[in-house]
Amino acid sequence: MLRYSDMVSNCLERVREIMPWDLVDRMKENPSLMILDVREPGEFEAMHIPGSLNVARGILESACEWDFEETVPDLVRAREREIVVVCRSGRRSVLAVDTMQQMGYADVVSLKTGLRGWNDYDEPFEDGSGVGVSPSVADSFFLSGVRPDQTSSHERS
Repeated sequence: MLRYSDMVSNCLERVREIMPWDLVDRMKENPSLMILDVREPGEFEAMHIPGSLNVARGILESACEWDFEETVPDLVRAREREIVVVCRSGRRSVLAVDTMQQMGYADVVSLKTGLRGWNDYDEPFEDGSGVGVSPSVADSFFLSGVRPDQTSSHERS
């Protein structure tokens, strides 16, 4: 049986990652770079990198193809475009990049450390209305929210 962490580790054998400071450089060097945020819509609405596109991980495959209700035309047309996939921690994005590579996306990478790392690097966020998010709000948002009953140690007791 594979665990989530095993699945991510397996994908890392095939997926390239970049650090937040590399993404800052790529954004300057390539204005047509696509930032794809694969978090859930509520997470994206709370805060995201300005200019990023939200497609939740759960519908990614159908969003990347024509003829589905979830089809996102800009994403379907981006198979040859440089894409950086982001999520909260950098794990969902690794799975998403692996999937996208299998679907023929040529230049797609994952943001290592995710948006938590982007925040640690003091880069900007905006909310769903396009309003900047203060660093203190971002810091609170990215604190770990694992409850005691969600840990493996709870299961053993």
